Amino acid sequence: MKNALILVDIQNDYFTDGLWPVENMNKVAKAAGDILAKTRANQDLVIHIRHEALSDAAPFFRPGTFGAEIHQSVAPAIQEPIILKHRPNSFHETDLNARLQEKSITDLTIVGAMSQMCIDATVRAARDLGYEVTVIAEACGAKSTSFGNVTLTAPQVQAAFMSGLKQAYATVI
Repeated sequence: MKNALILVDIQNDYFTDGLWPVENMNKVAKAAGDILAKTRANQDLVIHIRHEALSDAAPFFRPGTFGAEIHQSVAPAIQEPIILKHRPNSFHETDLNARLQEKSITDLTIVGAMSQMCIDATVRAARDLGYEVTVIAEACGAKSTSFGNVTLTAPQVQAAFMSGLKQAYATVI
């Protein structure tokens, strides 16, 4: 068993002064930072995922902006790769799977944002590719949303997505 930590989209636009704030993102980042420190101490592989939109007109993560940069709370160390993606699934059109296979990684811990988008897509893809996946819920952030006449708070979104992932895709703790 070889482990890797995947930090997904812990980027400036998700914080209070960003273009697309996620509820409690400072707490999420603190938890992710604690996990990052433990992973580094264990000398396990750490990979940072950074989402960048393909258009300057995007609502957030605009190309080349401060908002699209990784937040300083989980700043990558020099030897830690940063993988740029343009879709919610961190494996889609990236070399993430190849990097993991090159290091014989079998188990992933996934943290970051947003739970209902990039965390969900990445966890499902990872499991479909055969990885054992652990998601640390307190190190994942959700955003309130609505559909039709139903508005969900961020905690409701978080619970819905974590419970769905727990059923068949990951160990969620």
